[in-house]
Amino acid sequence: MPRSRHAPECRPAGRSGSLFYLCITLGFFCQYCLAITSKTYRLASGQDLAKGEVNNVLVGSRGTISLGHQAQVLAGQLDGVWSINAIVDCGGVIYLGTSPNGFIYRYASGRLTMVYPEQTDGRPTDPNTVRNEHVFAMAVDLAGRPIAGISGQQCRLIRFGSGGVETLCTFKDDLYIFALAVDQGGAILIGTGPEGRLYRLDPSANRPYLVHDLPDKNILSLAVAGDGTIYAGTDGRGLIYKIEPGAKRATVLYDCPQPEVTGLVLMDGTGLVGKQLYAIATSARVVPSERPGPPQPAQAMAGRPETSRGPGGPEGQQMDGKTLQVANTRRQSGQEAQQTRQPPSRRGERPESASYLYRIDPAGYVHEISSRRELFFCMAADGQMLLVGTGNEAQLVSVDPREEQVYVFYQDQNATQITAVAVCGQDVYLGTANPARLVRLDHSYASEGVYTSELLDAEQPAQWGKIQIEAEIPLDCQVLMSCRSGNVEDVNDPSFSAWTEPVEINGPVQLTCPVARFCQFRLILRSGGRKATPVIRQISVASTVPNLAPVVESVDVSRLNNPPSKQGLYKIAYKARDANDDKLTYSIYLRRLGRGQWILLKDNHDEDTYEWDGRTVEDGRYEIRVVASDIRSNSPGTALTGSRISDPVVVDNTPPVVEGHLIERNGPAAKVVLIVADNLSVIGQVEYTVDSNTDWMVAIPDDGVYDTAEERFTFQINGLAEGEHILAIRLADDLGNTAYRSFDIPLR
Repeated sequence: MPRSRHAPECRPAGRSGSLFYLCITLGFFCQYCLAITSKTYRLASGQDLAKGEVNNVLVGSRGTISLGHQAQVLAGQLDGVWSINAIVDCGGVIYLGTSPNGFIYRYASGRLTMVYPEQTDGRPTDPNTVRNEHVFAMAVDLAGRPIAGISGQQCRLIRFGSGGVETLCTFKDDLYIFALAVDQGGAILIGTGPEGRLYRLDPSANRPYLVHDLPDKNILSLAVAGDGTIYAGTDGRGLIYKIEPGAKRATVLYDCPQPEVTGLVLMDGTGLVGKQLYAIATSARVVPSERPGPPQPAQAMAGRPETSRGPGGPEGQQMDGKTLQVANTRRQSGQEAQQTRQPPSRRGERPESASYLYRIDPAGYVHEISSRRELFFCMAADGQMLLVGTGNEAQLVSVDPREEQVYVFYQDQNATQITAVAVCGQDVYLGTANPARLVRLDHSYASEGVYTSELLDAEQPAQWGKIQIEAEIPLDCQVLMSCRSGNVEDVNDPSFSAWTEPVEINGPVQLTCPVARFCQFRLILRSGGRKATPVIRQISVASTVPNLAPVVESVDVSRLNNPPSKQGLYKIAYKARDANDDKLTYSIYLRRLGRGQWILLKDNHDEDTYEWDGRTVEDGRYEIRVVASDIRSNSPGTALTGSRISDPVVVDNTPPVVEGHLIERNGPAAKVVLIVADNLSVIGQVEYTVDSNTDWMVAIPDDGVYDTAEERFTFQINGLAEGEHILAIRLADDLGNTAYRSFDIPLR
């Protein structure tokens, strides 16, 4: 199949190249005020673009949009069939192997006919008949006759010929035939289960002999090289075996972290030495928790691998067209360094993705091409491309192994999995499951496809400006744009404006949707001759928001006690934001609670904190007001402010006092009663000592808790010698304001 069927890599042939880059960028100058904020949305990666909706278009992993290929459903919802497991082409006649019931169909001249089991007494087999058989594998022998493995209690290999259905051999010790391959000499290789046996049946269809009994449950996939080397992928341990001609033992080529090797393909690689083995391995234990993202290359790095591909477009792609480019801005999307994905998990660990595509060179070196959270069911070579069928989104993924570019080649909106794929000339045939459908993709592009973006959020009602795309548009192709807007984060909300009339993109195009917070656009790709497609590589859209007032989100005032030099100082901390990203300055005001007049503490302050000396005012309760201004990014006539007032803060620089005391001496003991009070703060601690002893004793309030601004303390001093003594009291409130008092302890 020519490469033109795939999303192309088109490049201009020099400065005057006829395919051109079409760029659409959104830029706008707000007419309502001088201070505006323009936000540019750049969609340039596969991950960004995959958030949109597609209809007859392909989204590549490296950020491309192109037309999809013409699809035709040849057969849908086959009676008694859940899944099409295998497809083979026999000279333009298509054969299908299915499950359950093990029916085999032939499609030719637009007609689908059941050919297995054969008709009895001239009557066709009832498709609703329950049969304990499955057809998981089919192939074509050197004479062009289809062969099929029948799995079930009577496991056998059959062949279709001019005389009808012929049983080539049976396998009494096996239940399943999962893989078939035919070598260059015409020998048939058969991979079975549940004991993992590999058989070889020579071209004369004599009794098959056992090549190897592998220590694995099932052989799920087979590939055979021109020199007779056999590659086998297994289930359970995820091993890929290499079996050389005449070898008595099978060697392990690669131990996949995933337990099932569901597909093997040998293919020449441009710029690579020898045949390359490609393998898909999957883990059914990893269930996607959300809608899968785009297929990703294994190394998610900027740029792409260098290849020998020439500067022109792919085969069949017209080279005449026009070119525009996206205007440059200070902030370029896609320039941030991306983290390289870690290698696959070791045995026993949970893989990051459900499925991986590997390339293994003749020396046994393994390279990851792509990974995906979806399950990989089947794989086929299409020229220098690989086609991989996935589920549970029923997508056919196209992979260019040379450039490690990955496309969603086709998605079946009515099925769950793509379980079989076969390349037949310039057409691709797909078999799906749940329900079972036969679909044909031809080499032509769809005449029209639509890409609908996700909602772009300006966070405020915005004026939407121009859109630019970087694209290659061949002759006879077009890209058109339509848009709409709304203020609800729901694309189905009826309050959204109607879609505008499509406008062809020949340069920056103005979005004409109403002022609103959210905008959505559509790109309509058209191909007149269906032999070429536009290729969009980047989309740029911008919005403009008029000047908005800053918002002071919080004001917090806390007293500083450490270091001691900051005793009595307060830290005023505040947070503010500005929707226009304007430079903000702050003015800080003070007033005593209950008064109306604000006193300016600091003007035109740049920092988001300020230290205020609370000792410059009398004790009391105060409020702090912070005013944020965007004057530095605006003219005096357009500048706006926002403010916020703190919770009341207590300024208390006065320590507690002893409002009453009683000392009663009784010989060597003395009873002390104190009433300690503070005007504003909770009593923090009361300590005492006798005769200047350096060991201070803590007094406990009579109620056992320091929790009010007035506390009563009762304690007894013992061991007093005869004569007078001095009792020293150290008083502190909860803010650390400290005072000292002393009292004489009487003689008796």
